[in-house]
Amino acid sequence: MRPDDWHLTVDVDDFLARAGDFLRSRPALHTIPLTVTETLRTRGADTYGTEAPIFGWLERAGEVSAAFFRTPPRRLILTPLTLDEANSLAAHLAGLSPLLPGVTADHDTATAFAEAWGQRTGATPTLHERERLYRLGTLTPPEPLPEGRGRVACEHDRKQLITWYREFVDAIGAVGPADPGSWADTRIAYGRVTLWENVDGTPVSMAGVTPMVAGQIRVAPVYTPAHLRGRGYAGAATVEVSRAALAAGAADVLLFADLANPTSNGLYQRIGYRPVTDFAVYDFSRAA
Repeated sequence: MRPDDWHLTVDVDDFLARAGDFLRSRPALHTIPLTVTETLRTRGADTYGTEAPIFGWLERAGEVSAAFFRTPPRRLILTPLTLDEANSLAAHLAGLSPLLPGVTADHDTATAFAEAWGQRTGATPTLHERERLYRLGTLTPPEPLPEGRGRVACEHDRKQLITWYREFVDAIGAVGPADPGSWADTRIAYGRVTLWENVDGTPVSMAGVTPMVAGQIRVAPVYTPAHLRGRGYAGAATVEVSRAALAAGAADVLLFADLANPTSNGLYQRIGYRPVTDFAVYDFSRAA
């Protein structure tokens, strides 16, 4: 495989014009590129930061068979690749710049690319996290549900959403948006965060969803403050947004769970989510 089989662009519309059908052909496995490119398409290229995103696809004989993107300073995101494709992409990207913070992909792809990147650049890959992608089967609310009710977040909840989203990003070690207020405003405007509140009306947990793209909606983020965990609030909020996603017509309702957290993985399976595949997240140290 030649490195020049890979094509790059900084324009999301160009990327989707060439690779969009490929991404929509496997919406569950491609949920991250589908949802991120939809956000960039509708909200602008600077949504995730001031540095331009980069997109790419593998094309041979006129057919797209793989794709990737990156929204700096975040990690590279890959669709499933063969070993040869991972090696080819590492060679292509290393020729452009040897600096890359990490990679996220299905487990085999991420591992193959991390090894190839280390060989090409001298960087040391370190496994940051293992995640499991789940798809909703039959929604099964826990019994009993905690006291309280679910409701869609409104403008009155803006400050709470900003605080909780910052805490969520810190807890998972991610790079959040430059403007958490804009994150909250968009989700309030489109009703994409549900709060679980206790009997006195105090919010105790939140669950968000991505826009529907290619028939799939992903539940993210799910967050409960540490001092309120273990009471069923996250499960109740997740059931509420999952039910709403089904009512909106989603063919697939998806979510990711950190495999290092058996509590959340057990919870999601109890309410009806079934494993699809495992993902891996690697960090790359800079070469000496």
